[in-house]
Amino acid sequence: MSIQQWRVEDRPRERLLSQGPNVLSDAELLAIFLGTGIQGTNAVELSHQLLQSVGGLRPLLDMPIKELKQLPGIGQAKVALLKGSLELGQRYLVEELKRNQRLGSAADAGDYLVSKLRGYSYEVFGAIFLDQRHRVIAYEELFRGTLNAAAVYPREVVVRCLQHGAAAIIFAHNHPSGIAEPSPADVDVTERLRRP
Repeated sequence: MSIQQWRVEDRPRERLLSQGPNVLSDAELLAIFLGTGIQGTNAVELSHQLLQSVGGLRPLLDMPIKELKQLPGIGQAKVALLKGSLELGQRYLVEELKRNQRLGSAADAGDYLVSKLRGYSYEVFGAIFLDQRHRVIAYEELFRGTLNAAAVYPREVVVRCLQHGAAAIIFAHNHPSGIAEPSPADVDVTERLRRP
């Protein structure tokens, strides 16, 4: 059944406008962005199928553009809409963090870093440079690619700290594999950076 044949109050777009976005399921929200389904399948049904086939909303939105285009019912325009909306959401989160730039806890730093490091298909080693009150001065990607001890140069990190006038620094890198356990290279890099 086409969504246009549904009762008006049951349609995702109308429910969002009358009750707010939080009442919608992931599939209903995704259907709003897709706009249309495919032959014999409306946008909500298509969204359910897509989410089930890839394992949920996050795996879907994290998919590379080339892979997204291969999914049924997802053309170039819909890929642009999905990737654009994701980037818009991430920029919103960064702006929210900028308004309250003090990173007073590990949770604050984690939120900030998630907004910077998620979605990469390769490893990124980044640093947040902080002032004496732990307010963000700058964030920089220092190194890209597979992390190993030889790729991270403590001297360069010290130079960047001095250039920013940083009183403190937080280092982080992502694990595109999804394995959160630190590798021997991670431990080695951490020790090299901690040495006086």
